[in-house]
Amino acid sequence: MATALTSENVQDAWSALVEDVRTAVLLTMRNGRPFGSHVPYVFGPDWTRAYLHLSRLALHTQHLLADPHVSLFIAEPDGPEKNPLALRRMNLQGQAAPLSFDAPSYGEIKKRYLSQFPQAEMMFGFGDFALWELRLEDAHFVLGFGQAFVSSAADPARWVHQKVERPSPPKA
Repeated sequence: MATALTSENVQDAWSALVEDVRTAVLLTMRNGRPFGSHVPYVFGPDWTRAYLHLSRLALHTQHLLADPHVSLFIAEPDGPEKNPLALRRMNLQGQAAPLSFDAPSYGEIKKRYLSQFPQAEMMFGFGDFALWELRLEDAHFVLGFGQAFVSSAADPARWVHQKVERPSPPKA
């Protein structure tokens, strides 16, 4: 019988996933429907804060200006030797806002972003680009079959196994 994963095990798996996968799908709302964009990201100290460097000219940024609700989806890359249904994947939900140049964390976030994506340095000089902070409230993390966990921003290091509600059998 497999050993149950602890919150610490799940936290380690989350850290490994975001270390291995540098880009995510940002889901914004466009005319009431989800719109996905491929974006590089960096996280703050935990999963509750993610940072993106976005152009105001991009559709996803225009969507965020109209509706700040977002989802960020991060997934392990597929491959012929892998079972696509068992890939590690994480879905985060929250809201986005531009990070002010005056924010105390701005310099550190920019430094972290550029250490991960040095080719973006030139774009920090463009007037249409800005750092955005995703304030994430809920996380759903799948490590494989039967290994789905949820967490909330209230206690981001606490991962709880997702309970699946099975429908009751019809009454005779």
